[in-house]
Amino acid sequence: MTDGGGNPAAFHSGFVAVVGRPNVGKSTLVNRLVGEKVAIVSDKPQTTRNRILAVLNRRDGQVVLFDTPGIHKPMHRMNKRMVEAAVNSLGQVDLALWLLDVTEEYGPGDRYVRDVLERSGKPVMLGLNKIDLVPKPRLLPLIDQHRRLLDFVDVVPVSGLKGENVDRLAERLVANLPEGERLYPDDFLTDQPERFFVAEMVREQILRHTREEIPYSTAVIIDSFKEGPPLVRIEASILVERESQKGILIGRGGAMLKAIGSAARREIEAFLGTKVYLGLFVKVREGWREDQGVLDEIGLGKPAG
Repeated sequence: MTDGGGNPAAFHSGFVAVVGRPNVGKSTLVNRLVGEKVAIVSDKPQTTRNRILAVLNRRDGQVVLFDTPGIHKPMHRMNKRMVEAAVNSLGQVDLALWLLDVTEEYGPGDRYVRDVLERSGKPVMLGLNKIDLVPKPRLLPLIDQHRRLLDFVDVVPVSGLKGENVDRLAERLVANLPEGERLYPDDFLTDQPERFFVAEMVREQILRHTREEIPYSTAVIIDSFKEGPPLVRIEASILVERESQKGILIGRGGAMLKAIGSAARREIEAFLGTKVYLGLFVKVREGWREDQGVLDEIGLGKPAG
């Protein structure tokens, strides 16, 4: 690859934190950028609990993305650890990509994120997401309105769900990173182990099959992961906070838990490329969202320092 003068084009690489308030489409966009499903998605806020590293490889650069939990004012220790993971990611990156949902009014949650970004001192690119849901005549005024929020290095409208303008976003991410060598091998996708993704696939089905407080009151812990032949045998605990939640999650005659398990098993089999036995056990652990031991098990330990 060469520049306009026939000389080898500079290669750019660096770290980018994808940040925003909950439910603006960060994980959907990260999955679209890297071309693989590295983060679970749902229509419920606070789906992402952990910082997930994902690598976007291009001919002109390598972008190491941090998909982060939504930044919000936390109510539990778990939420506090989630927000800390997002904010601490800003200290490790060259650039922040602030994602806003253009279908919703700019509000207190967005102002909170803006303050965090301003304090970080990092260069910020603005991504205006969900443009597929906005009539084209309204788009330019929305871009002009939002570009005044901060001194952005770039503003890119995009649709993570439909893939609109994602190539342009990737191009601008690379352009705003420093020149440098690849930070990871070409075939490297993420730093998370298989057990993490298995737990997340179970949790994704809980999010899809349940409502109200249940999705936010559950945690999935992999108790055993034994590779065959002839199959991979996985046993996992689903933690809830109350007996009533346990009853809802199991369902009449075990129907709800069976539906969650069957859907999760199919996803896990596709992910691992082999047959899977998945055993799920629902356990009551009162106040687990305040229990640092449980938070450590699900990857939300106290930040270093």
